[in-house]
Amino acid sequence: MSLARLLTPQDLAPRLGQPGLVILDCRFALEDPNQGSRAYTAGHLPGACFADLERDLSAPVVPGKTGRHPLPNAEQLIQRLRDWGVHNDSQVVLYDDGPGAFAARAWWLLLWMGKREGVYLLDGGLNAWQTAGLPLSQELPHPPKGNFEGKPDSELVVEAEELLSRLIDPELTLLDARGLPRFRGEVEPIDPVAGHIPGAYCAPFIDNLGDDGRFLPAEILHQRFAAVIGNRSSEQLVAYCGSGVTACHNLFALCLAGYPLARLYAGSWSEWITDPSRPVVKEA
Repeated sequence: MSLARLLTPQDLAPRLGQPGLVILDCRFALEDPNQGSRAYTAGHLPGACFADLERDLSAPVVPGKTGRHPLPNAEQLIQRLRDWGVHNDSQVVLYDDGPGAFAARAWWLLLWMGKREGVYLLDGGLNAWQTAGLPLSQELPHPPKGNFEGKPDSELVVEAEELLSRLIDPELTLLDARGLPRFRGEVEPIDPVAGHIPGAYCAPFIDNLGDDGRFLPAEILHQRFAAVIGNRSSEQLVAYCGSGVTACHNLFALCLAGYPLARLYAGSWSEWITDPSRPVVKEA
C-alpha cells in the first residue's frame, strides 16, 4: 500500500470525533510566521490541534550552518505528537490552507519517525473543506495525552557531504521543488544566494496539483515524474527545495504516483549555500 494517502472532506467529515482520530492544522506563511496560528485561532477543523512549522516541525536555525527549517529534535517531536494525542495506531489527518506543502512536511516527519500507517493529507486542505460547506470551530481541543513511540530513520535523509560526493553519479536524480525563476537564479526572495545544485531538475511542487488545488491523478503524476527520472533508478532519487519543506510535497506526490519513498536532502538549498565551496549553478 502507498505511503501517500488522501482523504476528501466528504470522507473526513463523518469521522470527526471518532476515537483514535488526530487532526493537525499545519497552516503557515513564510512571509508571516504567525499567520498560521492566527488563522487557527480564527477557525479550524473541529478537534484539530495546531502544528507550527517553526516551533513544532523544525529545530532552531543555527546561522551559517543549517538551513531555514532544520529537522526537529526527535525527542521533542515525540513529545509534541503525544501532546496532540498521537498513539502509534492513531489515524492522523494533516491539512494546511490548500496546497499541502506544510501538511506534507508533517507527513514526512511522521514517516521519518516510523509511523507508516494511518497518516493522511486532506486533499485540497482547508480550502476544499470550506468549499464543501463544512463547519469550522474556534474551540481549542484538549486531547488525552498520546503514547507515541518512534525513532528517526536515517535512511530517509541525505546529508550535504554525501550529496556533494554523489553529484557525479549518473544514476542520481535530484529534484528541486522550487519554481523555475528561483531554480534558474533569476530571482531569490528568501535566500542570500540564487541558483540551484548542479545536476538538479526543476520540478515545482505546485505542479502536483490541479486547478482545484487537489492532487493530480496518480497516472498523471507518474507521467510527470517519469519524464524526469527516465531510465535511471527511482531508488536513487533525492528531493530538495529551499528549506526541506516543499520537497516533501514532491515526495508525497511520487508515492501517490507509485514510486517508492525517496530520500530528502533536509537542509536543502538554504543549507547548501552556507558553505561557499559547494558548487552553485545559475542559468542565463
